[in-house]
Amino acid sequence: MPEHPSDGRVFAMPTHRTTRAPARPTGRAVTLGLTLAVLAGAGWLAGMIYTLITWQL
Repeated sequence: MPEHPSDGRVFAMPTHRTTRAPARPTGRAVTLGLTLAVLAGAGWLAGMIYTLITWQL
């Protein structure tokens, strides 16, 4: 790779070694955990509403 492009532009070389972003295999697990947490919260909220509605019956 030439240091100067053919059109005369000059560009700076990076001053540090660039690293590849690590693979994130935990992304799917985090998404599943958050989904289950939202479902559990919705179930808890529905249970509380049901309890308050039926409390006087």
